[in-house]
Amino acid sequence: MKLSSRKMTKEFAIDVLTWYYDPPYDLYNNVVTDEAICELLNEGYTAVVDGREELIGFYCSGQAAQVPAIKESVAYSKPAVDVGVGLHPKLTGQGYGTVFLSFILNELEGLNPDSTFRLTVAKFNKRAIRLYENIGFKMECEFKTENNEFFTMVKW
Repeated sequence: MKLSSRKMTKEFAIDVLTWYYDPPYDLYNNVVTDEAICELLNEGYTAVVDGREELIGFYCSGQAAQVPAIKESVAYSKPAVDVGVGLHPKLTGQGYGTVFLSFILNELEGLNPDSTFRLTVAKFNKRAIRLYENIGFKMECEFKTENNEFFTMVKW
């Protein structure tokens, strides 16, 4: 699968916000609002397209990739480049994750050489945790919010 990054546009943002994930992954569902569109356009999100220029996912880095309610906790106290990713629901669970995440990490490594990368993942998301471990991420921290439990995972 040939992947390329593109500037997040309003059209891409609306597309991402309409993606529907079946339970238990519905934690990742969104609602199209002006505020949500603005976040995707202004918080460092990047669209990922395939060889046909179809949107297949997105990524962000920095604070946009952190769980907002926990930003001040020990989970994010060590220096690292936080990475957030989203793959189109029609492509999840089909073996595309390794190519998708490797593409994103290669792009970010070019911008942040010799950095530690950190992902935050919902504790129930065994499929994503397995992918991250296979790419070399290790568990670092566990934390809870009012509604969910998460892990941070790091890769040096």
